[in-house]
Amino acid sequence: MNRLDRKQIAARVAKDIPEGAYVNLGIGLPTMVANYLPKDREILLHSENGVLGMGPAPAQGEEDEDLINAGKQPVTLLAGGAFFHHADSFAMMRGGHLDICVLGAFQVSATGDLANWHTGAPDAIPAVGGAMDLAIGAKQVFVMMEHQTKTGESKIVEKCTYPLTGVGCVNRIYTDLAVIDVTPQGLVVREMVEGLTLDELQKITGVPLTLQPL
Repeated sequence: MNRLDRKQIAARVAKDIPEGAYVNLGIGLPTMVANYLPKDREILLHSENGVLGMGPAPAQGEEDEDLINAGKQPVTLLAGGAFFHHADSFAMMRGGHLDICVLGAFQVSATGDLANWHTGAPDAIPAVGGAMDLAIGAKQVFVMMEHQTKTGESKIVEKCTYPLTGVGCVNRIYTDLAVIDVTPQGLVVREMVEGLTLDELQKITGVPLTLQPL
């Protein structure tokens, strides 16, 4: 079965971010999206530690240890970029000033509930960060993740079994197998990897899916 690698998932997400959007890229896999944003679009990247106007990752050897994103990864700053207080950054997040946030996930439910900060395991380290603020504050929430866990279980579920980050907040899911919208009528598959059928995706996913290509 063909699957997208992480770089390809990031590139697919970047394709859907429009001109003029204010966007937060969550810690982990979503940070890769910055490297694939179309160069002909003006897109302002926000980081919860107080940065607006981030560019792609710096070339090796050109890192600035004082210029990092919320995941403590080195970033670049575009012309006109700005730094500000952490509290102001969260005010942007909570105040509905971000058009899109891109988050990773442990689980997404059929109704768009998001679980991405804690697996509930006794030895797991909870890491909520600003995910709850982003999930309810951004105008659109995109999730990018592998479709299945390492043990083959679907991360798209009827109901989340992990502690929730947000309820009914996810708009679109990008996985290594498909692009899926969360709608009032249920989960709608917009794209699938080459060679994959809806029946095969349905079997892997385990929750009802309908196909309406973009």
